[in-house]
Amino acid sequence: MKVMKAIRLCISQQTANYRIPTSFQLKESYPLPPYSTVIGFIHSICGYTEYEPMEISVQGRYYSKANDLFTRYEFKPEFKFDSSRHQLEVGGFGITRGTGNTEMLIDVELLLHIIPVNQDKAADIESACRCPRIYPSLGRYEDLAVINEVKSVDFSKKRLEENKHEEYSAYIPESMLLDDSVQLRDRNTKFGYSVNGTRYMINKNYERYNIGNEKNPKYIRRWNSLNVIYSGNIMAVKRNTFYIDEDGYILYIDPEFNQDKK
Repeated sequence: MKVMKAIRLCISQQTANYRIPTSFQLKESYPLPPYSTVIGFIHSICGYTEYEPMEISVQGRYYSKANDLFTRYEFKPEFKFDSSRHQLEVGGFGITRGTGNTEMLIDVELLLHIIPVNQDKAADIESACRCPRIYPSLGRYEDLAVINEVKSVDFSKKRLEENKHEEYSAYIPESMLLDDSVQLRDRNTKFGYSVNGTRYMINKNYERYNIGNEKNPKYIRRWNSLNVIYSGNIMAVKRNTFYIDEDGYILYIDPEFNQDKK
């Protein structure tokens, strides 16, 4: 069985907001950082200026949630200052000052596996995580990330001999649930067995497209997204094959992952 390298990170955060893109008045948070956030985090601390293809396994938990009030400033260049509607004036233009709310996760613990498609990059990522070029933040810029452990681990496909009840919640690729290799446990009810999980379409990476013309380019991002199930009651079923690292942690990545995929 082919053995590959991954960088395993154990991260803690006092507060974090992994913003759901469609939330505005209340900036809601995903329960765990989406793949795109983790990939951006790795690119930032490594100093990459071009996209490095990688697979990500995200597991973790948080203690509670809270809402944080913040001051918001809104303006448009074409709006001149009007004392009856604007609170601030800058250069003759009006700025509206108001409040907004951010949903924050409290006392976050994360277990991440970073698998670069180009395995030669594994050593660079490990080194950058041990000695980051900037202070690590995951989510908002102010959501400081304390990297408690950095370890380069070998992983490969292995057959699970016993059922494994996971300690952490995780993003589980939809394909891992279709063959019943992973079960989401909740409780028995009078209507039958209740399954606990939330479906998300999580952004991973994007491509830039020019919707303007050569003279006046206008670029937009088109995201590649993955269907996942988020759950905190996970059981990996014995006699099934999983990607497992040298310390026994299961990697929740696409079962068909290979080094030619992005």
